[in-house]
Amino acid sequence: MRNTMEIDGYRAIIQFDPDIDMFRGEFIGLNGGADFYARDVAGLRKEGAMSLKVFLEMCQEDGVKPRKSYSGRFNLRISPELHASAAAAAAAEGKSLNQWIAGTLGAILL
Repeated sequence: MRNTMEIDGYRAIIQFDPDIDMFRGEFIGLNGGADFYARDVAGLRKEGAMSLKVFLEMCQEDGVKPRKSYSGRFNLRISPELHASAAAAAAAEGKSLNQWIAGTLGAILL
């Protein structure tokens, strides 16, 4: 996946900040914020690992689970035409729409 970095099993989104001429990383899926800055990939990994370590230590001290929990359910709003096409593709594979979408997302993201 583009613009992401994984550090110790935690995923961060990476963006370039032209105002400070540095890359910014922000961990996602956390019960709080943890970000980091560096000028290159090696620096991002180093700073990200330090930021994550501090965040995890704070979670442990406060008795907070570091990762957000997800229910596995979400609503998706798409055009009627795309809905019809997705339903047809699912039916062609003998799957429910939910099974087809979950499989398609899994193939792209995992």
